[in-house]
Amino acid sequence: MYTQERTPLADLVVGGPVPVNSHDNAIVAALVENRPVMLVHAFNGGYLRPVNLKEESHDQGVQLATTLDPETKDRRGHLWHITPGGFFAQRPLYFIESAAGQVTDKPAAPGAAPAGVGDDGAPKPKRRRITVHQDAPKSQADALQVGLPGKVGEKWRGRNGAPEDTQLWVVTVTPWGGVTFVPITHPDAILGFKDHAVAANAEARVTYNWGGDFTGTVINTFYPRLPNEWGVPYHHVFT
Repeated sequence: MYTQERTPLADLVVGGPVPVNSHDNAIVAALVENRPVMLVHAFNGGYLRPVNLKEESHDQGVQLATTLDPETKDRRGHLWHITPGGFFAQRPLYFIESAAGQVTDKPAAPGAAPAGVGDDGAPKPKRRRITVHQDAPKSQADALQVGLPGKVGEKWRGRNGAPEDTQLWVVTVTPWGGVTFVPITHPDAILGFKDHAVAANAEARVTYNWGGDFTGTVINTFYPRLPNEWGVPYHHVFT
């Protein structure tokens, strides 16, 4: 479905209300093919990255960076997977998983039941997810953490015994070709930044969605970008 040449493809409604068309190949690649993408902010051209890139870090957040340093690139800290995670009514839900710090379990011992394997029999990679504080956004301390489901702090675990519910997001395609993230545990909130400031190294937070709908506003929009699209003219990260 994804093509470098941007050939026409059938409209694909992903999360609604806007259909994905042939000019949204990065959105299709991220949501359908689960290809890792950069999440470039619509306002200042920065990109989302974990504060700590190491796989053993599970209690630190996510920030907006405006330069791609060699360490971040080498550790794939600039890349994210938007992984399917079920449905909320008719809306598909997703995990926002970092490509940095990804670990893969060893194959199961002979005769042992395989756990967490893909269709090809290989163990699925474990990726750290953006996790929402249970009480966000009641205070400035209620932020985000990037970590494996079972290793984040207690307030970042599942509220009803399910470890995933604080890590599930509604991903909505916006009318201007980006995506907006709404946490399923806080439908009146949206992925944004502390004090709504999107300056360099701004700390990502769950903030109130003053727009009141799932499309959010430009201040809360990210453009998924594949490697061949990093040089697009409307942002300054790599220029």
